[in-house]
Amino acid sequence: MFKKSGKWAIALSAVVVMLLAAGCSAGNKTVVSMKGGKITQEQYYEAMKDSSSGKTTLQTLIWEKALEEQYGKTVSDKTVTKQYNSVKTQYGAQFSQALAQNGLTPSQFKTNIKTNLLTRKALEALKPVTTADLKTQWKSYEPKITVSHILVKDEKTAKDIISQLEKDNGKNFAALAKKYSTDTGSKANGGKLTPFDSSDTSYDATFKKAAFALKQGEYTKTPVKTQYGYHIIMSDKNPGKGKMSDHTKTLKTQIYDKWMQDSTVMQGVMSKVLQKANIDIKDKDLKDILSGYLNSSSSKSTATSSSAAESSSDDSSATSSSSSTSSSSASSTTSSSASSSSK
Repeated sequence: MFKKSGKWAIALSAVVVMLLAAGCSAGNKTVVSMKGGKITQEQYYEAMKDSSSGKTTLQTLIWEKALEEQYGKTVSDKTVTKQYNSVKTQYGAQFSQALAQNGLTPSQFKTNIKTNLLTRKALEALKPVTTADLKTQWKSYEPKITVSHILVKDEKTAKDIISQLEKDNGKNFAALAKKYSTDTGSKANGGKLTPFDSSDTSYDATFKKAAFALKQGEYTKTPVKTQYGYHIIMSDKNPGKGKMSDHTKTLKTQIYDKWMQDSTVMQGVMSKVLQKANIDIKDKDLKDILSGYLNSSSSKSTATSSSAAESSSDDSSATSSSSSTSSSSASSTTSSSASSSSK
């Protein structure tokens, strides 16, 4: 393959359990009736609150409700549906299977998308990007470029193709890509690939470095070796880096994408959200369920566990990417034709 495969990232909890609200008496309503006895709500509740899956579900429910109360108005159902449909389109006929493999129903997936979007809103509200942050991001930033490539298995063939390009000043690049490239996902289009910038992790680092070094209209004069073979790269469109002020919006997006994956940053954000929620856990057996995020000396202190935090962060890949979001968001996209074809 040429492009790295994406992963299904928008999932907060694969466990589907029913927890009674903390603080309410569990009751004796029968949940399961069977030969030899029955299982009541109280028995079920007691078992679930002692399990890791039950605790994770409660943590997730607390986080979702806190986000909804503080930031719910900032994310519309229309936005959630748009992101959901985007991921569904990317997966095509495999969408239902992908949901099932991740233990999700369509409704749960939409809930996870919304939680991811609300988490992003909380991050943006509670941790503004500073000028220093922008300058740091700018150092490694490269704007979106478009390139074409010819991928072959051996260096000798790559050098031969470069010799043919030199005879025609590179004008025959598309024709040579159609003739020689082993990347079936791009060869029919003259080797042209999807535009990418420095934040795109789906392309090989060596490939990106060589591509960014080219000026528009140039091609690599020596083969570029990656794990997929040998590439000859042509720069079709490269606007140049320009001034930082021209890329502020993109830089901020990249910074927030990175922070959504940073457990230290997200723990700070989650703590602030949960402190404001004034959480008071009534069940003494669950009172420390969120102690890793807030001051445990406070009688109402708590926060979500690192498992919930990491899942919130992962979600964001799915979703910011899609858009970013969705999904990347997000994200949670299938491999591109370039990736699958060059395996």
